[in-house]
Amino acid sequence: MSGTVRLDLHVHSAHSPDSRLRLPEIANQLSYVGLKGFALTDHNSVEGHRRLPELRSNFPGLLVLPGIEVSTREGHLLAYGISEAPPPHRSLAETLDWVHARGGLAVLAHPFRWAHGAGRACAEGEAVDGLEIRNGHNSNIQNFRAEVVAARRHLLATGGSDVHELGDLGRAYTEFPAEVASTEDLLNALRHHRVEPGGNGLRWNARVRLGFLTGARLLARGFRPI
Repeated sequence: MSGTVRLDLHVHSAHSPDSRLRLPEIANQLSYVGLKGFALTDHNSVEGHRRLPELRSNFPGLLVLPGIEVSTREGHLLAYGISEAPPPHRSLAETLDWVHARGGLAVLAHPFRWAHGAGRACAEGEAVDGLEIRNGHNSNIQNFRAEVVAARRHLLATGGSDVHELGDLGRAYTEFPAEVASTEDLLNALRHHRVEPGGNGLRWNARVRLGFLTGARLLARGFRPI
């Protein structure tokens, strides 16, 4: 796409149990990695949404898309454009109905990741609006598998870094038309597939490090799953 702006559509703040990032430090870092904004997608929580108006006020021109990453029984689902948290740990089909009834967009997060991914059957058969085909914590092979399914089903394709640490911000992203200026503009671009995902996943050595870090976070929260 020519004349675009980039947003990271998969970002976790301190309102997620596995992240300590504060919203201002995320916003401060955006320009250094070529981003115009981000989607706040905390795990099973929309508490951070209350701070977004203040964040926009303090960072003029910032584009922020309210979202959530909700845990379903089959795997994780990204929902955009909703103001309340779906009940977690329901079936994916029930959660999709809940999101769609409230006018939200439902995108399977990292569908081919062995941990928390919904898997091929859901990616190929469930009534999702899109697939995350560029996830910054996936392997490139996992991302490619999602890309193939999204193309075959003519689904929305998105990209996001799955940020829990500031250094990951912008590894994967989604490009929007340059004229987007509001949350509704962003949602309309997604609904009409006027976006292009980009970026890369992790190499094997970085995934090993991430695995140890994920284990440490799990231990710190008493082995409670997300």
